[in-house]
Amino acid sequence: MGAGSLNAAQEERRTFTKITLTSLSAAVAETATFPIDIIKTRLQLQRGDYLRRPPTAAGSALRVAVDIWRAGGAFGFYDGLAPAVLRHLFYTPIRIVSYENLRNLAGDSASGRAFAGGVAGALAQVLASPADLIKVRMQADGHLVSQGLPSRYTGIIDAFNKIIRSEGVLGLWRGVFPNTQRAFLVNMGELSCYDQAKRFIINHEICEDNVLAHTMASVASGLCATTLSCPADVVKTRMMNQASCAKGKIMYRTSYDCLAKTVKFEGVTALWKGFFPTWARLGPWQFVFWVSYERFRQASGLSSF
Repeated sequence: MGAGSLNAAQEERRTFTKITLTSLSAAVAETATFPIDIIKTRLQLQRGDYLRRPPTAAGSALRVAVDIWRAGGAFGFYDGLAPAVLRHLFYTPIRIVSYENLRNLAGDSASGRAFAGGVAGALAQVLASPADLIKVRMQADGHLVSQGLPSRYTGIIDAFNKIIRSEGVLGLWRGVFPNTQRAFLVNMGELSCYDQAKRFIINHEICEDNVLAHTMASVASGLCATTLSCPADVVKTRMMNQASCAKGKIMYRTSYDCLAKTVKFEGVTALWKGFFPTWARLGPWQFVFWVSYERFRQASGLSSF
């Protein structure tokens, strides 16, 4: 076997190892922070149904958490966990591995890393959008149950089948455009900021490439990603949750329509609805993910991210 074949085989093994490690790290992080995510989603869905009822006063994160507990107890905080983990088995490996490859192609600059992060996130999100849609729908179902209404879906397979029957195959990609926009912004902030912050910390000898460096970098990237992506996240959540009404009408025709109605009825600040729960989740999520992933890479003999 020639040197070229050996190098190709080694690169394939390294890529497979990265995919496995990112999937494992993402599953752990998603499970640990999912209760915060479901609170964030419920907050974003409040006052979003203009066709069916007028806007009502938005509740706090604590009130939403109490409602979830009353409706389903501790298990209520994990409605939609299965599709969320399933999504990350596709989404996270694609965006992380793609980012590292695109970063090398784009050049070692801050703008190149930001662009690489955005593109990698957008590509990954297009593929993972069906699982994300099912996750949002199942999370929203818990809100229906708390109001005494029947749940739309009994599980992942049931949701998958019902969405295809009622909305067609393309219904699985409802909200894909705002979803992809959000993913571009999230990963432009998350991946490039983590990368940049970690380089700054190490190059300025604040600390070595260890857990402390990974923690500080993940906090910085979480704040950056949340600020950039929260408006698109609100639009994405509302677009994905809506379903066709009996007369064929929908609440939002396009992501721009959703954006305009949200600002018109609720004000500009509504675009950052759920900001603190989002940041509260991204911070711990990234801490768990990056610390786990970096340690797994080190144990597997791979270079640091």
